[in-house]
Amino acid sequence: MSKPPPIVQAQALTKVYGDLKAVDGVDFQINAGTCYGFLGPNGAGKTTVMRLIYCATPATSGKLLVNDLDVMLNMSAVKRGIGVVTQDDSLDYDLNVINNLLVYARYYDLTRTQANRRADELIDFFQLGEKRLENVRALSGGMKRRLLIARALINKPTILILDEPSTGLDPQARHHVWAKCHELIKQGVTLLLTTHYMDEAEQLCDKLAVMDRGRIVTEGSPWDLIKSEISAQVVEIRGDLPNRQTILTAVRDQVQYHELLADRLLLYTEDANPLYVQIQKMGIPVKTILSRRASLEDVFLKLTGRELID
Repeated sequence: MSKPPPIVQAQALTKVYGDLKAVDGVDFQINAGTCYGFLGPNGAGKTTVMRLIYCATPATSGKLLVNDLDVMLNMSAVKRGIGVVTQDDSLDYDLNVINNLLVYARYYDLTRTQANRRADELIDFFQLGEKRLENVRALSGGMKRRLLIARALINKPTILILDEPSTGLDPQARHHVWAKCHELIKQGVTLLLTTHYMDEAEQLCDKLAVMDRGRIVTEGSPWDLIKSEISAQVVEIRGDLPNRQTILTAVRDQVQYHELLADRLLLYTEDANPLYVQIQKMGIPVKTILSRRASLEDVFLKLTGRELID
């Protein structure tokens, strides 16, 4: 059997606003039934890429295929196959839960019977049954987010775009949203995600593109990026560290990469235990020393820097 084509393909995709290249000639492919994430600091271009995919703005140049359709030539057909959950709460506060879904279904020309059946399926899937007749003002933040995702699925899209899906949610609500995302992937829905939560990207994404200044810096699975860009584990040494050069000289053969910050020294290594023991035996006064698994956040900060970007 031949391999199915990617559900999204971009070649030299570019978006220019005046003198600003928001997206600068990016190439990527997204396979159906997976979760693909775009990471990057503010202004990196990730949300602009999403807007290009769901036809909110036209590309300046390049090629973009969604569901094997050229976005520039088949905008209406592409839109019908995509569900979009933006960062903003766009629920209708004059309506209750069920009517938020039924009114939205009208945009996709669903019959009354189809709309009612689909709304019931989604209310059940997102566990909103007890709130179906409640005004959305009465919902918690997590419930509102689940309703927004449910509304985006009313037309049974093949692609669901999630822009910062769990921003502002408490841990329980975040994990509930993640669980539902995993279920959608199992059902064959393709998820496209932007997030500033690195643990969310690790939890959900099969593949990631890290963007900076409109370009894709690197791409791969979360764990592959961790292994290729830094190392599997980290030793963190906190304190003033006047003897940091002594430490670095002593452990240089065991360290793949290091970062010296204002309050700590980070040593990236394949095996933290012997390094941890060695530093302890050196007897250098430090505030704390700990070892941990390297994370996607370590990769992100290495590739995009630690400077605050507004």
